[in-house]
Parts: sequence; structure tokens; C-alpha cells
Amino acid sequence: MSNNGSRLSLIFSCLGHFYVHLFTAFYFVIVLSLEEVWALPYHELIELWTLGALMVGLAALPAGWLSDHIGAPIMMSAYFLGLGASSIFAGLSDSPSVLMLWLGGIGVFAAIYHPVGIPWLVRNARAGRQGQLLAFNGIFGSLGVAGAALVAGALIDFSGWRAAFVVPGLISVLTGLIMLIFLWAGVIRRDEVAAEEPSSHSRGDRLRAFTILMFSMFAAGLIYQSTQGALPKVLEIRHEGLAGDGLSGIGALVATIYVLAGFSQLIGGYLADRLTLKWVYVGTYLVQIPLLWLAAGFSGLPFMLVAALMVMAGAGALPAENMLLARYAPSHRQGLAFGMKFVLTFGAGPVAVQFLALVISQTGSFYWVFASLAGLAMAATLLATGLPRDASAAKPESALAE
Repeated sequence: MSNNGSRLSLIFSCLGHFYVHLFTAFYFVIVLSLEEVWALPYHELIELWTLGALMVGLAALPAGWLSDHIGAPIMMSAYFLGLGASSIFAGLSDSPSVLMLWLGGIGVFAAIYHPVGIPWLVRNARAGRQGQLLAFNGIFGSLGVAGAALVAGALIDFSGWRAAFVVPGLISVLTGLIMLIFLWAGVIRRDEVAAEEPSSHSRGDRLRAFTILMFSMFAAGLIYQSTQGALPKVLEIRHEGLAGDGLSGIGALVATIYVLAGFSQLIGGYLADRLTLKWVYVGTYLVQIPLLWLAAGFSGLPFMLVAALMVMAGAGALPAENMLLARYAPSHRQGLAFGMKFVLTFGAGPVAVQFLALVISQTGSFYWVFASLAGLAMAATLLATGLPRDASAAKPESALAE
């Protein structure tokens, strides 16, 4: 690919990472407005995202398979167009059942990005710059979560909940059309996938590491998705004047937390480059235990500080996690391994939605949400200590930063 094509792959991949996290997170702010507009309880409205969250996970493997057959650029164009169209129609919904259908559409198209966009960026990055570009790309994902709260809150305050769906949808469709123009002009084209070096680890170590990572990645996804879903409502209840009036203030607080989390990946990557991967990974879970427990009871500024630290710890785990997975997955099944990761990570989404709805409907409080997640972090910490000893700081070039 030409230099222009490489730059465009970076631009569209970063935009795609920003969009996927924006579109899969903004409903948690929009739902706060729908509570008043549709006069329905929070736990019923939050359940409408279950289908969308489920599809983000289930559709990841077929999306990767299609990319291998028709090319990543075509799939990325379909991603932008389909994601935007689904969001626009969600904003035009006039009933919960119709809204659930289009939220499902958002989930289907959102599933395309991670198994398609990130490997596409790797293939088109110049030798020696993959890690640098992937770290840069990873920040856009966290900025997308931050932007979801900020953009949705501002659009709701300015023009209502429908605008929070329609405006981002129109921008995504426009991005897809621009990418199609570059495809038709031949500036962006499909590239061949470079061969990977074979793994030097024993089959037993690979199997043990992969089994442990499957559980810990699901646990991380459940903690991340539950926290992402709960934070807007928790801050609405506990902000104690920090957010001012209106949902834009809530959005700004959530945005601040996830901006900090995005840059924490740089810290996690720095530690993973220099320390033993296994213990960096274990440490990121270990520090989340007391933070999640404190979040259960804190409010106001203390809650804001603890929430920021616990989300930063979760995001900081990603470089070590991805390096570990790349190290122990068979070289000829790297794509499948990362596809399974995204199925588990995003497949935790519907579980998180049902978990939040169940706990809130039964207890009426978020205390047990965070207390339960602290217990899950403890279980993941203990299990991660069983990773093979030789998970050292050295990493393969193919390690990905989500």
C-alpha cells in the first residue's frame, strides 16, 4: 500500500475505534432521558440494549471471516454505513420494541470493528511502528467511551434524545461514503497478511495460558461493561453537585474518567515493556479489588476519584493482556485467538446488562453491583497467578492494544 493508503488506514482505523466505543456506550446516557420521556423504569429501558450487546460479541467471528474473503476495507466501509444507519433509525423509533431492534443493528455492525479494523491497521503499518500506532489507536477507543457520555449528554440537553442517536449516525454514514470514494479511486486497497513467526512455547503452557486468559478476559469484559453501563446512573445519583444541572454535566464527568483511562494504556504499555507480563497483568486486577469495593460506598468527589482509578486500572491491563494472548496463541491461529477475545469481551455486554437490571431491580442500589465486581476481580487475580512463569517483558510485534 502507498504512503497515502497507509495514512488513510490509520485515520479510518482510529475513527472506527472511536466510533465503536461511542456507539456502544451512548445508550447508557440516552436511557436517562428516556426514563422521563417514555415514563418507563431504568431497569426495563437498560434491558433494551441486551440484543445489541449480544450481537457485538456474537457477530465478531463472522465479521473476521468475511474480512478474510472480501477484504478489510470493504468491511470497514460497511461498518461505518451500517452503524450510522442503525443509529439514525434508532433515533426515529416510536416504541421500546422498535428501539431494541435498531439497537441490535448497532450491535451487529459494531462487531465488525475489532476483528477487522485493528488487524487491518497492523498489516498496513510500517515495520517497527506497529506498537506505536496501536497504542495511538487504543487511545481513540477510550476517547470514544468518553465522547459517548459527553456527546449524548450535550445533544440531549440541546435537542432531545433522538438527536443523540441521529447526529452521530449521520456522521458515521458520511465517513463510510468518504471511505468508499477512496476505495473506488484505488487509494485504499486490500493488502496481503504477513506471516507470523512460530511460537516457542510448549503446548501445555499455551493451553494453560489460553484457558486462564479466556476466563480473565471475560471477567475484564464483565467489569468493564458493567462499570460503563452503571457510571452515568451512579453519577446522576451520587455526584453531589459536581455535575451541575442537566445530563451534559453527567456526560462531562463520565468523559473525564474515560479520557484518563485512555492514556493509562500508555502507562500499562510502558510497564509491560519493562517488567514481567504475568505480574503486570496480575497487578492490574489486584489494584481493582479495593477500588471497586470503595466505589460501592463512596459518593461525590471521592467516588469520582475512585471511579477514575478503577477504570484506569482496567484499561491499563490491555497491553499486557494482548501481549500475553499474542505470545501463547498458535501463530497460525492468531486471528482466531483475537476473534475469541472480542467475542468474550463484548459477549460480556449482555451479561452485564442483565446483571445490572437484576441487581438494581432486586436491591434498588448500586452498592452490590460494585461489591460483586470486586469479588470477580479477586477471582481473576487468583486465577491469573497461574499463568506460566516465562511471561516476560519481551513481546511479539503482533501484540495488539485494544
